[in-house]
Amino acid sequence: MAADSEPESEVFEITDFTTASEWERFISKVEEVLNDWKLIGISSGKPLEKGVYTTGAWEEKSDEISFADFKFSITHHYLVQEPSDKDGKEEPVEDALPVPMQDLLCMNNDFPPRAHCLVRWYGLREFVVIAPAANNDAVLSESKCNLLLSSVSIALGNTGCQVPLFVQIHHKWRRLYVGECQGPGVRTDFEMVHLRKVPNQYIHLSGLLDVFKTKIGCPLTPLPPISMAIRLTYVLQDWQQYFWPQQPPDIDALVGGEVGGLEFGKLPFGACEDPISELHLATTWPHLTEGIIVDNDVYSDLDPLQAPQWSVRVRKADNPQCLLGDFLTEFFKLCRRKESTDEILGRSAFEEEGKEVADITHALSKLTEPAPVPIHKLSVTNMVHSAKKKIRKHRGVDESPLNNEVLNTILLFLFPDAADKLIEGFESRASTSAGNNPPPENEDYTLFSQFKSAPSDSLTYKLALCLCMINFYHGGVKGVAHLWQEFVLEMRYRWENNYLIPGLANGPPDLRCCLLHQKLQMLNCCIERKKARDEGKRGSVSDRSPGGTGDTGKGADHSGDNPDKEKEVGKSWDSWSDSEEEFFECLSDTEDLKGNGLENGKKGGAKEGNREPVNLKPEGRLHPHGKLMLLHPGEPLYIPITQEPAPMTEDLLEEQSEVLAKLGTSAEGAHLRARMQSACLLSDMESFKAANPGCCLEDFVRWYSPRDYIEEEVIDEKGNVVIKGELSARMKIPSNMWVEAWETAKPVPARRQKRLFDDTREAEKVLHYLAVQKPADLARHLLPCIIHAAVLKVKEEELLEDISSVKKIIKQIVSHSSKVLRFPNPEDKKLEEIIAQIMSVEAIIARARSLKAKFGVEKCENEEEKEDLQRFVNCLLEQPEVSVIGAGQGPAGSIIHKLFVSAQRASAVPPLDEELRRSGSLEERRLNLGAVSDFPPPTGREVILRTTVPRPAPYSKPLPQRMYSVLTREDFRLAGAFSADTTFF
Repeated sequence: MAADSEPESEVFEITDFTTASEWERFISKVEEVLNDWKLIGISSGKPLEKGVYTTGAWEEKSDEISFADFKFSITHHYLVQEPSDKDGKEEPVEDALPVPMQDLLCMNNDFPPRAHCLVRWYGLREFVVIAPAANNDAVLSESKCNLLLSSVSIALGNTGCQVPLFVQIHHKWRRLYVGECQGPGVRTDFEMVHLRKVPNQYIHLSGLLDVFKTKIGCPLTPLPPISMAIRLTYVLQDWQQYFWPQQPPDIDALVGGEVGGLEFGKLPFGACEDPISELHLATTWPHLTEGIIVDNDVYSDLDPLQAPQWSVRVRKADNPQCLLGDFLTEFFKLCRRKESTDEILGRSAFEEEGKEVADITHALSKLTEPAPVPIHKLSVTNMVHSAKKKIRKHRGVDESPLNNEVLNTILLFLFPDAADKLIEGFESRASTSAGNNPPPENEDYTLFSQFKSAPSDSLTYKLALCLCMINFYHGGVKGVAHLWQEFVLEMRYRWENNYLIPGLANGPPDLRCCLLHQKLQMLNCCIERKKARDEGKRGSVSDRSPGGTGDTGKGADHSGDNPDKEKEVGKSWDSWSDSEEEFFECLSDTEDLKGNGLENGKKGGAKEGNREPVNLKPEGRLHPHGKLMLLHPGEPLYIPITQEPAPMTEDLLEEQSEVLAKLGTSAEGAHLRARMQSACLLSDMESFKAANPGCCLEDFVRWYSPRDYIEEEVIDEKGNVVIKGELSARMKIPSNMWVEAWETAKPVPARRQKRLFDDTREAEKVLHYLAVQKPADLARHLLPCIIHAAVLKVKEEELLEDISSVKKIIKQIVSHSSKVLRFPNPEDKKLEEIIAQIMSVEAIIARARSLKAKFGVEKCENEEEKEDLQRFVNCLLEQPEVSVIGAGQGPAGSIIHKLFVSAQRASAVPPLDEELRRSGSLEERRLNLGAVSDFPPPTGREVILRTTVPRPAPYSKPLPQRMYSVLTREDFRLAGAFSADTTFF
């Protein structure tokens, strides 16, 4: 065993000192990054212009390096500068200082309002920072700090990089950096002190000068002059109670039934609290030399009123509570609710009383008996009476989310035609109240087509605004459910009693609007048809002009008196039943029986040729065409009375397209699809045959689709020029749908055809659709209308203020909303972004009004001063810091001074009870008030000291030295940049 272990004891470890250590690898990585970013070699740059640190663009590049397993991020911060002209550039001076060292002495960009802290402390235009990659990591021990600093020094020396390199040490919140900058024969060390408690000797300028002089240790007896820049910052906070102009909305006025400041149909606007929390006044002495002023424990020459430069910045309140934003946010929350209307309000309010439906034996007799139009007063009370009765069965009167006054106010706003007028008075203006003529097509009015909402004067739009207000002020989701329930009952009431719905444009549903608006328009179409049928009158609703005719507009002659037309009125629409099966009038005449609907024609109708028999009695004529004659009998061609095509909403169109798509691409499927799509064509052909006995397909095509009838001039046998016509090529295709439909069509007038549009069925479908909508569904439907209204409100308020930045944001909101709301079911995240943008605009306008009130812009009588103040307020909103023209002596400066004075006096006045208890004469109290200074103690004191002295020896090269000091209530910081000559020391 001993022999075996002996060779092992002779083995010893060999350390290869030529391999790189972790430290060397780290230095190598730093050098590699500096090379990649092309930061090696002599730095060049022209002197910086004033304010460029604020107005210029800053960029940064980052990379990740590691020291062993500890990760660091290395970041290059730099000001983007225009490339200098190389041809005109002079050769760099051999002994020129590196650009960062020149920046230490530059006075054009002291105290930049928005920049990296190292830019503010050292005035650098470019630097690199090495910091721990993770937020919770920190370099705490002194040995590690020195190791990193030495690594930086070696990397800078090896690469010849002249850009300052900093290392962040200690915890990140302390913002402690140490660094170095190297040049040919020179080096600048960046050092920092950060204290929580300030030593008394460093509070004033005299103590800071002593520190600076001691640190640079200049051996010269007359010390070169030290340049000083001083900034004192004063904060004004307690102005809210005096200058906030926003009045809270008067809720009691609305609850009491009055329409006041917070009106139904108008969204509120403005902040409930002051959106400007603080005003920071910075008084600056940009260029002082030592000895000009005195600032010590006993006395100070730094009077803010005497400062040559004043600049102001405002601190905005974080997320101020704004009325419009709150309305939008609360309404958007409805979209996430799951409850149905019945779950919110109890049992369904649409259930009838048992006794009302108990006697079912008379159900059929009700269908056959004529339903007379009831003559009674159409009032809000009558409209909601039955609904109230039903609701009270399941819920006490006091439990209703909306009281009668609020509900009646809303219903009267939504349905202005429901005033206490007699039915005759209502009838006389029914046509004008139902179909609103659209206002001029301005940009704001047509916004609904971009947002897919509804016109701003429509019922849907008003309903959205009322629901939004109810949701915020009157019971939340319960109030919304209650109002919606009443609205649906009102829709059914109007359908059953033939009252047109106001606030909806005439005609078929507008597919540019939201689906709910289309449904209401569809219901209005049904009411119009039913009303025309029940009254036995034929208006413009019952007839249609085919789209293919360009010169035969039937609509123009619609209202003209025609004997044939008047004769038919009595026996046409009254005979139409609401049943789908019975669609024609039963007549005993044999010829009329032959001319029954399509189904009868298919069963027993004798097939006829392309031309109809001439001996049939003409029916359903509207008026003669005037220009065209029938080809074969030679009689005038009559335009028939035809059915209107069925109006459709976008969901019905989608369903229809799905059904047609499911038929497939086979020949049979294509044929069936064509037949389904030609129902309207077949109806028009039957009407045409009935009006023009003996007509042929060519006659129909000449009227219905003139482009498909081609006419040519030819010379006959006698040499005369005659016009000869024939059908187009597509009409001659075998098994043409037009030819098939013509052969199938029977001469049946429109009054005895199956209805293309079953208004009863469609109305019931719409009413059922409305009844089953949950509050969340309703909110989804109406959210585009609310966003539309909010954008219009913001535009209206912006016009009063005229803020350029707000105009740009509004354009962005419109563009963004158009893209998001155009499609069904937009994402919640995108909707929240739109609402956030609107809230930001509201906050900006509220800030503008707050500042206007504080600076008395409207009260200023001098027009020139008023314009200056307006410009000053606009700059405060858009810029981080604004210079005050004329400092404390200018118009804005004097107002700021008064604000501080009033705040100081307000803080010096004790509460009333304490003042009464305090003994002393009135004169003594006045003296105490007079002793109060105009400004509070400065919140921040910033001092920059600069000089150029030789270091470390008298014969060394004179180099820039700089020390920045900031003193606030929380901490005290010294940031020094001290340069030394590395050649002559």
